[in-house]
Amino acid sequence: MLVFKRLAAVAVVIGALAIGALMAGGETAFAAFGQAVPWQFGFQDAATPIMEEITSFHDFLLYVITAISAFVLILLVVVIVRFNARANPTPSRVTHNTTLEVIWTVVPIVILALIVIPSFNLLFHQINTPPADITVKATGKQWYWTYSYPDNGKFEFDSLMLQEKDRKPEQPRLLAVDNELVVPINKIVRVQVIGAEVIHSFTVPSFGIRIDAVPGRLNETWFKATREGVYYGQCSELCGKDHAFMPIAVRVVSEQAFNEWVDAANKRPDWKTTGVERTAPTAVANVADAIVADANQSAAR
Repeated sequence: MLVFKRLAAVAVVIGALAIGALMAGGETAFAAFGQAVPWQFGFQDAATPIMEEITSFHDFLLYVITAISAFVLILLVVVIVRFNARANPTPSRVTHNTTLEVIWTVVPIVILALIVIPSFNLLFHQINTPPADITVKATGKQWYWTYSYPDNGKFEFDSLMLQEKDRKPEQPRLLAVDNELVVPINKIVRVQVIGAEVIHSFTVPSFGIRIDAVPGRLNETWFKATREGVYYGQCSELCGKDHAFMPIAVRVVSEQAFNEWVDAANKRPDWKTTGVERTAPTAVANVADAIVADANQSAAR
């Protein structure tokens, strides 16, 4: 009885902590759109079909392991109650039960088969890139990202984390960057990833993508963003002293806005310099404002 009382006390404490976390976090206790939030539970909101499939597979596995855990717990309770020394002073001498042995062999096989089918389906969708509408190359450097658009011109730019003095109140700390990766909505974006000096990892949770950036090796992944907005990620490989300050910001815009942004980007001479260590240019947060700014600069010159 003492054991049951202690288990009950632990369960009460865990429940109280969970309720407190929910109350402290309020609505932000659940997954956020495009970035993590305090007291977040679960994944970030899915913004691509792949992430939706990952979330669905995760939820399916959660039901499976919950059912297995509950079944095992029930068996343990039955054994504790019915087959303890006081309730069953004369133990059974049975050593084999053919039916039971067949069941506990066949049932796990069926469960694994149910798991492996959606698992292989998800893996196939992740590693097979469909015909791409746009290609982006992301190069991991120490400690920032450099992006280029081979299909849309010769421009290239660096993306560095915003310093606290440059960050606007609505921009997330340690995630906002000076130059965001801009992509069009509902288009297949092929991302080619490589490392310049050490291994990095290009990761955007809302897109369901994570792939290593290895020096001398061009890796590839893809995504199709279905909602406009800004989505954040970080380097997910221990890459050195500034590993924690190497964020990724992807802005998803309409196709028209993307085309306007590309036109404006191709007119920026500071974005056509490659292979030179430099401070990244000012952020392009709003496509229309960027075009107006470029036009004003040209007129001033």
